[in-house]
Amino acid sequence: MESNENNTTNREQVNNPLHGVKLSDILEFLVAYYGWEELGSMIKINCFTSDPSIKSSLKFLRKTPWAREKVEGLYLKCVRKH
Repeated sequence: MESNENNTTNREQVNNPLHGVKLSDILEFLVAYYGWEELGSMIKINCFTSDPSIKSSLKFLRKTPWAREKVEGLYLKCVRKH
């Protein structure tokens, strides 16, 4: 029998549009959709504007929660449009 806490967590994950989506997939989608230059003007972080790469951006985003939230928010806006 599952506890109430597990049931709540499971429901939250089902309702979480980012559940099961990797950060690398989100970033690759945004780069393909906007390109580095546009992405860097929308979210002002150096890893998007100064010699950008997926690898360096992922490293930064994984350790910088505020930047990751901005990237995930932009991704959700794009996905909802389509």
